[in-house]
Amino acid sequence: MKLRTHQDRLKIEHSIIDGLRPVLLRLLDATPEIRSIVPGVIRRVRDAKGKVHIHVTVPTSNGWKAIALASGARQELFFSTSLDQPALERAIDSALGHSSAIL
Repeated sequence: MKLRTHQDRLKIEHSIIDGLRPVLLRLLDATPEIRSIVPGVIRRVRDAKGKVHIHVTVPTSNGWKAIALASGARQELFFSTSLDQPALERAIDSALGHSSAIL
């Protein structure tokens, strides 16, 4: 399946959970160190209520894996970036519109 892209940095193979796409676009616009974001499969969960939350979880070979929670669903996100975890968390926090860097 050919990937659809936004500015060659947001690669979309699957749907994106409600409210997440604008956050990812703001994150890409504000953070040139992020080479790409690949959203993964969506799974339904009971504890994902309210606004979008993103938690950076583990390093990958070329960046970081994160979990986005919103609208009763969770979605894996794969970030290709040279940023370290605290810097990526601050960038995500800023894109989410939070004033603190704690996620």
